[in-house]
Amino acid sequence: MSAPRPLRIGLVFELHGSLPPSPEDPPDADAEYEPEETIRLLEDAVRVLGHLPVRLGGPLDLLQAAGKGEIPPVDAVLDIAEGRGSRNREAWAPVLLEMAGIPVLGSDALTRSLCLDKAWAKRVAAAAGIETPPFAVFAGVEEITPERLPAPFPLFVKPRHEGTSKGIGRSSRVESPAELRREVERIVRLYRQEVLVEAFVPGAEFTVTVVGHDPPRALPALQRALDAESGIGLHALLRRGGEGVPPEARVDLPGVLDEGLEEGLARRSLELFGLFECRDFARIDFRLDAEGVPCFLEINPLPTFAPDGSFGVLAEIEGRRPEELVAEVIAAGLRRLGIP
Repeated sequence: MSAPRPLRIGLVFELHGSLPPSPEDPPDADAEYEPEETIRLLEDAVRVLGHLPVRLGGPLDLLQAAGKGEIPPVDAVLDIAEGRGSRNREAWAPVLLEMAGIPVLGSDALTRSLCLDKAWAKRVAAAAGIETPPFAVFAGVEEITPERLPAPFPLFVKPRHEGTSKGIGRSSRVESPAELRREVERIVRLYRQEVLVEAFVPGAEFTVTVVGHDPPRALPALQRALDAESGIGLHALLRRGGEGVPPEARVDLPGVLDEGLEEGLARRSLELFGLFECRDFARIDFRLDAEGVPCFLEINPLPTFAPDGSFGVLAEIEGRRPEELVAEVIAAGLRRLGIP
């Protein structure tokens, strides 16, 4: 009997610097895109499994190829493309691939769009009884009234449907109506979308990566360092195109990840993974309130696979290379798709 042929695994992605510059774009417009190192890591992970990676480019490249009937032959696709503009942008490639009859690793288009819209995601979580900070959505400063504020100050302000902490800086924590109006105006002007305003949760911040299926499993929780002055996660201030952190800034790690908290975060993460019908991989973010209760912030069915991201850190904790951990995730996704 001959050995089975290697699978051809397509990769759909966007690289930093590939977004045509526009004077109307904010400085962090391509923050969600990936460095070349991420794509090479994914290619290495595919090769660990004995398969062949095939670069397909971004969603617009895929659209052009589909229109000509020239999508290269692949057995499945790992899509990490973010698109741009709308709250459906993360669904661009999955929809095209679904129409072309090509299996896709990861969550489907509906899950991606629902999770990207932070307001909808919080409503779904709250309806399921999951603790999340009270919030309100504003289309502009004219909608801000005392009666519509979701909680007492301080409040936290961010774009309704962006990822990778786009739009977030030290000024995102607001202490007064004047600061709130300033931040809402800034986000509407720069990001051209509604604004999510929620209670500022004061405690430690944790992120949990969930992988696999039937059943999925939660990987060890990771605590995120905070900027001591603002209480905002350093990852948000240090993102590509972000404002950065002054050299004199102090780092704060206020949380203690004991066994009970770790179990609680894992249990709640698996619940959210199932609630949003995620597939193969996702990352869920929490902050602890004043009583130490984990509050759901957001769920990301397109977490970065960058070597210095969560998968890289988790692989280091396990004492192995990131591509080995990612290869396991890909292999589990192929099994879910019924691809031997």
